Amino acid sequence: MPRTPMFSEPLHVGRPNVGDRQRLLERINGALDRLWLSNNGPLVAELEERVTTLTGARHCVALSNATTGIQLAARACGIRQGQEVVVPAFTWIASPHALEWAGLVPVFCDVDEETATADPQSVEELIGPRTGGILGVHVYGRPCRVTELAKVADRHGLPLLFDAAHAFGSTYQQQPLGGFGSAEIFSFHATKYINSFEGGALVTNDDEVAAKVRAMRNLGLSPDRDIVSAGTNGRMSEISAAMGLVSMDIMDDLIEVNMRNELWYREGLAGLPGVTVRSQAPKERANHQYLVLEIDAAASGVHRDTVHETLYAHNVFSRRYFYPGCHQSEPYVHAPAVHAPVPLPHTEALSTRVLALPTGSAVGEAEIAGVCDLIRTTLAG
Repeated sequence: MPRTPMFSEPLHVGRPNVGDRQRLLERINGALDRLWLSNNGPLVAELEERVTTLTGARHCVALSNATTGIQLAARACGIRQGQEVVVPAFTWIASPHALEWAGLVPVFCDVDEETATADPQSVEELIGPRTGGILGVHVYGRPCRVTELAKVADRHGLPLLFDAAHAFGSTYQQQPLGGFGSAEIFSFHATKYINSFEGGALVTNDDEVAAKVRAMRNLGLSPDRDIVSAGTNGRMSEISAAMGLVSMDIMDDLIEVNMRNELWYREGLAGLPGVTVRSQAPKERANHQYLVLEIDAAASGVHRDTVHETLYAHNVFSRRYFYPGCHQSEPYVHAPAVHAPVPLPHTEALSTRVLALPTGSAVGEAEIAGVCDLIRTTLAG
């Protein structure tokens, strides 16, 4: 452990992008003047309209967070309590936890190592009489193999949902993510490049799903305030919507910053044996909000965890996204017969190699050069 870290101020993965503070305060003051702080106010409506414009989908339902979005989507699509949902093990634990908390059973599939997203063959092998749906995850903003997963879902008559927490602004086959499957769920958590402090959105082209989710997020109330279903409080506040709108105002600028940072990382790490900067899908727009390395210990001579520990010692808070795989985490690791086939070789290989590094507006060329120097020094021994 060094006595003097390279960086006096910590560098974090997912440091919030704030945007135009004055414009944010103007929007918040407008909400205060209207005395309309929640319950589907005009800022929430504006955010929903902006998201539908950006995604090209018919409906956006703003929510308190993406976890709630997954739960409401599953319920709106008719997935019943106790049924299984096939989900990749290589994802943030929030994906299966949302299902488990809703009384569904996550069953873990393996991933394609190139995309780090659900392998359609692995998904199909897990479908059985108790399967109620499929939840794909667009990992690091790179889209799933949407067409193949849709064919699997269609063959078995299952709803197909997408956890698109990482993927706002990304495309699949040159079409914006948001309109695929039965519904897609975005996260606008503070760590995302577009954030609303806390928040999320469900986006769909299905009129019925949208109507059900709108009611369920508001305690089961219809627009006429009739109670039409069971519900919960999944509403987004006006303050969160104000932040989300300010974020979207600079969306293209943030993507440009992320792309610039990625170029600097690629240049700074070029030629290192066993070290690869993971790429986005070719010919697609990507948000580049995650900068992820793969470190192959056999080729580099150094394990990913050694690099991770060195960076931490120098105030660079990298993240092992995602380690361990969800099937090796609580509570699922103690119920493998219920939740997962074991092993899941591609998930387990990736989870020992990937390392997310700081990017976004909080880092610049000097910080990235310092991080790359630390990695080079660590690999040199």
